[in-house]
Amino acid sequence: MKKIELEIVALSHSITQTHSYAVVLGEVDGLRRLPIVIGGFEAQAIAVALEKMQPSRPLTHDLFANFMTTFGIELAEVVIYKLEEGIFFAKLVCQSDDNAVEIDSRTSDALALAVRFGCKI
Repeated sequence: MKKIELEIVALSHSITQTHSYAVVLGEVDGLRRLPIVIGGFEAQAIAVALEKMQPSRPLTHDLFANFMTTFGIELAEVVIYKLEEGIFFAKLVCQSDDNAVEIDSRTSDALALAVRFGCKI
């Protein structure tokens, strides 16, 4: 499977679903865009990390990132690998010492962690 590196290019209200947001991913070396509808809490988690805001207490994704860092687990990359019935599927590719592990994840959570770790999507 050929991988295409993406980056977050926009985060906005969804025009197709009320009370939802869209995170727009764009090809790093291309023009195509991929909008993914996500919930409000996930949009907030991504926005906080993109804007490098420091909440007074850690958000859930911050806690998870702190946990991974404390125990020497690196988020190597996020892979969005499937679209089924309008739902995107993603994996966290984690590295610890010489072990690589893939963990199933909601795409919105994977993106929130990718922003925090600065890893490839």
